[in-house]
Amino acid sequence: MFRNSETTGFWLAILAALGFSAKAIFVKLAYPYGVSPLALLALRMAFAAPVFAFIALRASRNATPLKGGDWIALLALGLLGYYGASILDFMGLQYISAGLERLILFTYPTLTLLIAVFVFDRSFSRRDFAALGLTWLGIALAFAHDLQLRGDATVVLLGGALVFASAVCYALYLTGCGEMVSRLGSRRFTALAMCVSTAATFLHFGATQQLENLAQPLPVLALAGAMALFSTVLPVFMLSAAIRELGATRTAMLGSIGPILTIGLGAVFLNEPVSAAQLAGTVLVVLGVSLAGKPTAKKHEAHAPLKRAQA
Repeated sequence: MFRNSETTGFWLAILAALGFSAKAIFVKLAYPYGVSPLALLALRMAFAAPVFAFIALRASRNATPLKGGDWIALLALGLLGYYGASILDFMGLQYISAGLERLILFTYPTLTLLIAVFVFDRSFSRRDFAALGLTWLGIALAFAHDLQLRGDATVVLLGGALVFASAVCYALYLTGCGEMVSRLGSRRFTALAMCVSTAATFLHFGATQQLENLAQPLPVLALAGAMALFSTVLPVFMLSAAIRELGATRTAMLGSIGPILTIGLGAVFLNEPVSAAQLAGTVLVVLGVSLAGKPTAKKHEAHAPLKRAQA
C-alpha cells in the first residue's frame, strides 16, 4: 500500500503528465480559428508570464545578485528552452498529429544522450545503442501512421522536422542548464528563463505581426488561457511536488505515460484515428527513453524538475 504522501505524489505526477500532454490538443483545437503559431504562443506566454514573473521576483528577493555571465546564460537557455522549442513545436503541429508530435518531443532524453557522447565524450554503451534503436524505430512506425493518415509525405516530413528541431532545442537547453540550476535553484531559474522566453516571443511578434492579431475569437483566448494554466503553470508545480514525494526517477517513470495520454486525448477531442503501428511505436519510444534515462537518473536527481517543464 502507498503511504499518503506517495499516493499524493503519484497523482500529482499523473496530473502533470496529463497537463503537458494536453498542450498539443489545445494548440490543434485553436488552429481552425485561423490563429498563427506565433500569435497563439504569444497569448500562452501572456497568460502564464505574470505567474512566473511573480515567482522570479519572490525567489530573487534576498538572493545572490546575478552576474553578467548569469544573464548571458539565462538569455541563451531561455531562447532555447521556452521560446525556440515552443515556436518550432507550435509550427510543427500545423502539419502532424498530436500523437506523433508528442512522440517526437519525447525523444529529447536520447538527444541529450547523443550530445553527451559527441560533445562531452561520454562513453556509448550497449544500453544506449538499444535505447536509440528502440526510440527511432518507434518514431518510424508513428511516421508511417501519419503518412497513411495524411497521404502527403512532404507535409508530414515538414511537421516532423519542425518538432524534431524543437526537441533538439530542448535537449540543448537541458544540457546547459545544470550549472544554472545549481547556482540559482530550479524555481528561480525556471521562472527567469520563462520571463526571457516571454520577452523574446513578444519581440518576435512585434517585429513580424500586427498587435491586432492578438484580438482572437473568444474560443482561442480560452484555449490559450487553458494551455497557460493547465499545460504550463500547474504541471510545473505539480511535477516539482511529485518529485519531492516520490523522487525524480519514479516521477520520470510515471511521466512516460505522456505519449499515451496524448494519443488518447487526440482520439477523443480531435478525432485522430489510432492504429496498431502508432501504438507499437509509442511502446517502443517509451521503452527506449526509459533505457536512455537509467544511466543518469540518480546523477541528475536534483535537476529533474526541469526535465518535463517544456514537454
